[in-house]
Amino acid sequence: MTSLNKVFADLPVTIFEAMSQAARDNNAINLGQGFPDGPGPEDIRRAAADAVLNGYNQYPSMMGIPELRQAIAAHYRHWHRLDLDPMTEVMVTSGGTEALTSAILAVVESGDEVIVFQPVYDSYLPIIRQAGGIPRLLRLEPPHWRLSEEMLKSAFTAKTKAVLFNNPLNPAAVVYPREDLELLARYCQEFDAIAICDEVWEHVVFDGREHIPLITIPGMRDRTIKVGSAGKIFSLTGWKIGFVCAAPALLRVAAKVHQFLTFTTAPNLQAAVAYGLGKPDDYFHDMRKDLARSRDRLTAGLERIGFPVLKSQGTYFLTVDLSPLKLNETDLAFCKRIVTDYKVAAIPVSAFYEKDPVTTVVRFCFAKNDATLDAALERLSDAVHRR
Repeated sequence: MTSLNKVFADLPVTIFEAMSQAARDNNAINLGQGFPDGPGPEDIRRAAADAVLNGYNQYPSMMGIPELRQAIAAHYRHWHRLDLDPMTEVMVTSGGTEALTSAILAVVESGDEVIVFQPVYDSYLPIIRQAGGIPRLLRLEPPHWRLSEEMLKSAFTAKTKAVLFNNPLNPAAVVYPREDLELLARYCQEFDAIAICDEVWEHVVFDGREHIPLITIPGMRDRTIKVGSAGKIFSLTGWKIGFVCAAPALLRVAAKVHQFLTFTTAPNLQAAVAYGLGKPDDYFHDMRKDLARSRDRLTAGLERIGFPVLKSQGTYFLTVDLSPLKLNETDLAFCKRIVTDYKVAAIPVSAFYEKDPVTTVVRFCFAKNDATLDAALERLSDAVHRR
């Protein structure tokens, strides 16, 4: 048979699917893949049901229904003082991954260098390569996972076309402070690079922290593509409603990519997300408090068992550094062992690296109900000791 596209043909099954399958095979509690136990807010689900029964169900606008685009612009104006024209600077996509794909393919051409920070979401690198781009991988280090002047100075060159930046960072659960954003913005401007910002976890931040979109940093308004996700904001991960926000010159090209990827997205879900984005501030603050409580429950339980937990600042995840335990096994080996021996699935953070991976950090999802977390902790009670 004629050889197929090597960018995709040679990719392994993702670690998320592999560990979820292992969870199913072993009847294990799945704290690997990032999805909540609950069904999501009832009023938003009812809005979607009403829209499918009583609303429009034919092709909606390729760019997203006006109601949702206006709601996205109003939402970011309220939360971040970011003024967007809903008709020329906002687009709706079928999920955050499609939004990122549209952004990457809009910006990156053959031979362009794209700076990417490891640990890295698994869709970034194949799409960059499909566009002909060359990833320049920069390694973030536990426990703080912060950017540095030395790091950026080593990577930005005249060939740098774009930088792909995830904030809050999955899997490391870091919410980047303004000083890191200003540092990155300075290099983007100095080297005339476009920032593609994966900010799908923007509302899932804890302990009074503030998510600061890179697009709001001085000098970045016209060179940033901001990506958001209703699935993460409303704990409705199966809905796959993404947002792309950018200056008109950038959005026009991203829209031309989008039209040949998915073209449009279910109109009833768009209407329901428009409703959800207008919910009062208390909804978003209460969502954060509920998730922070679950984070603290899992953190305390893991620490009682003996796991060294790295503090989670945002996302659905916390990480554990195995190195002080001297288990003499990699994070991947540890995850394989606990899913078979203890019936709990987790994700090795080394899977988020292509080059020189950290091999002692494991990610757990805490966006679960108390009974699920408590059952997982009971099963893991002796997991810090090798059998």
